[in-house]
Formats: sequence, C-alpha cells, structure tokens
Amino acid sequence: MRKAIFLDRDGTLNDDPGYLSRPEQMALLPGVGEGLRALVQGGFILVVVSNQSGVGRGLIPQGALTQIHQRLQDLLVPYGVVIEHFELCIHRPEAECACRKPKPKLILDAAQNLGIQLSASYMVGDKLSDIEAGQAAGCKGSLLVRTGEGRRTEKSWDRLQMPQFIGDSLVETAAWILGQEEFLSG
Repeated sequence: MRKAIFLDRDGTLNDDPGYLSRPEQMALLPGVGEGLRALVQGGFILVVVSNQSGVGRGLIPQGALTQIHQRLQDLLVPYGVVIEHFELCIHRPEAECACRKPKPKLILDAAQNLGIQLSASYMVGDKLSDIEAGQAAGCKGSLLVRTGEGRRTEKSWDRLQMPQFIGDSLVETAAWILGQEEFLSG
C-alpha cells in the first residue's frame, strides 16, 4: 500500500482569486514547491482533493480544469514534483452531492483507485471542510495551513476536533509530517 498527502488546492497550494477559471491565474504560494518536494522525497504521493463548485455554478468551464491543473503541474516541474491525481467535486453546495468536502468521498475514492493506505496518509488544507474530510476518511492526520483561509479557519475550533498540527506554510507542515514519520520509524 502507498501513503499519500491529500491536498486542498486553492489557498493551500496556490493563491485563491475566487473561482480560479484560467490557467494564467494559477500561482503557487511561497514554499509550496519545496514543501511538496520534501514530501515526495519522504515517500508520499500527492493527490489534490478539491471542491470546484465554480463548474457547477457555470463560472468555470469544465474543460478549463484540465488546463488549470496542467499549469499547476508545469509550475511544479522545477521542483521535480508531480501531482499524481486530482479528485474533484464540481457540484454546487446546494446539490447535496456525496462528494463535496467535508464528506470524505473524494479521499476515499482516490485511496481505493490508487491503492493508498489512509492510516499512513495525511490531509492538508486551509478550511474546516478539509480538516473534517481528512478526519472522516480516517487519515493518520488532518493538518491546517494558515495560508488562504487558514488563519480564519483556525479561529473556529469550537466547531471541530483540533487538527494534529497547524503550520504557517506548506514547508512547515511538510517538515512536521516528515518529523512524525522519522520519530515513528526511529
């Protein structure tokens, strides 16, 4: 079985302009390439799990997601990093679909399709729904980054079980994950 880092996209990996709809809007947050490279070197595969309701709302052409994700992959080339899989919910929130985070279906489907052991994997995101999805899926850890909506999310802990770690950046969060892995194997 493989181990993975499940990653929210907007606000975790890239700037979130609100309904990112064109590849040229894709811009990595500081330290993302370095953090992802460290995680890959630590033996993790990378999987993006993202709510993209802009498609269901008609604000993002569905075909644009392929181009946007290719742009993300292109931005990661200098770091020697590849996102192995993208698992997306394109439904509007009011559709009450089975796949929209905080429901764990995106993570569970990716784990089943890619042979991922959830108890050895982590979910990283900037929103409450990311943390809750990782916890509901049975990930080893659900971690918050203070990028994107992370600082605002951090103030809402009365509504959920605390994440295992809160990092200022993906680099700091990656270092924490790798430190945990080293501690457990050492």
